[in-house]
Amino acid sequence: MTRAVPVPPVHPVDEVPPAGRMVAFGLQHVLSMYAGIIAVPLVLASALGLNPDQIVRIVNASFFMCGVATLIQTLGFPGFGARLPIVQGTTFAALASMIAIGKDYGLPGIYGAVIAAGLFTVLLAPYFSRLLRFFPPVVAGTVITIIGVALLPVAIRWAGGGNPAAETFGAPANLGLAALTLVFVLLVTRFARGFWSRVAVLLGLVFGTVVAAILGKASFATVGTAAAIGFTPPFFFGLPTFALVPILSMILVMLVVMVETTADLLAIGEITDRPVDARVVADGLRADGLSTALGGVFNVFPFTAFAQNVGLVRFTGIKSRFVVATAGVILLLLGFFPKLGALVASIPLPVLGGAGLVLFGTVAAAGIQTLSRVNMVDTRNLTIVAVSIAMGVIPSTVPTLYEKLPDWAGLFLESGITAGALSAILLNILFNIVGHPRAQLSSTADAAAHAPELGDLH
Repeated sequence: MTRAVPVPPVHPVDEVPPAGRMVAFGLQHVLSMYAGIIAVPLVLASALGLNPDQIVRIVNASFFMCGVATLIQTLGFPGFGARLPIVQGTTFAALASMIAIGKDYGLPGIYGAVIAAGLFTVLLAPYFSRLLRFFPPVVAGTVITIIGVALLPVAIRWAGGGNPAAETFGAPANLGLAALTLVFVLLVTRFARGFWSRVAVLLGLVFGTVVAAILGKASFATVGTAAAIGFTPPFFFGLPTFALVPILSMILVMLVVMVETTADLLAIGEITDRPVDARVVADGLRADGLSTALGGVFNVFPFTAFAQNVGLVRFTGIKSRFVVATAGVILLLLGFFPKLGALVASIPLPVLGGAGLVLFGTVAAAGIQTLSRVNMVDTRNLTIVAVSIAMGVIPSTVPTLYEKLPDWAGLFLESGITAGALSAILLNILFNIVGHPRAQLSSTADAAAHAPELGDLH
């Protein structure tokens, strides 16, 4: 009688849930991040004076390419894709530079710079990934915490109505919708069981939108006017042009994006218990670069990992990359069916803000969980965390503080995530590496040499 060979357990990241649940979980990811997708093209279009048809074209293309980028990152192929539950979206870090480029060189100049910077990222990724040794637990935990803290003001603005300068910002109706959505999510999480508790955010968004529609606070007019089928072809706005200054500017942006993506990869590795080593980081950054280069071809902008979806993975406990790949398929389809995109975009911002408070807060909580394993009795570690978090919250608390600095300085300082991450990295080098080479080698350089140990962040 032959003995049965035990089947090794499947890691939660590689689990494939039933199709119905994958669609529901994937849709939850899409609804949690749609505002981030459309925000960049809308702000850019406003600054450059694009007409409504051009805006619709770019938004549709953004949904399509976010889907493609997410599939590359989650499913991957040799050398590309971290194969983790990471949702890819258009980055805000490039917005100021793209507006400046667009005013002088037009959309073809923007797309030429995006293509060149994406290819540069692909080439640089394996070298940049070697810097992972500068992300020990004190740095990784601090950066993850900063990601959550830096995103919370976004959810707060959504809860108020979106634009603080608007007369209706902070109106009781807006705050009421946000609070109602938040309470609904919490009640479902507390009292529902199994599948239903894990789609609490999705149910909260649907419930909040229905209530908003009943109260006349949600409009679905754009669904009726949107085309049933449509697609923005490559180079729709003309062949890209390549100029040195725009390319250098966008490469600088992509260096910032690489820092943010590395932090998000470490965060998702911590949440899913999947080791994130130098190879995973390199593959993830190559996926960023490839998606960005393709984005320039398909009329969209640079890509990065979306931190709000990292929070969703932490909140729901659904770690499967195939769930996020399903979200990628949904995003891709939205690019072909403008009516679906218009329906998703009809969710009122206060409703999204109520759910966002939960999602972004869970990211900060994940960072605190990582920091709980750091020796905070050591004043050096305490200083690293304290100063870096302070640097990370400055842009959201006093947005105008850096306005008079040169543009290159603002690129690094005006993003709380980037400023906090750079602060943590540099302070860790100052306090824990310079003058302490042997002590640090055991936790950083040696860990980098033995890559699989790094992702545990223990």
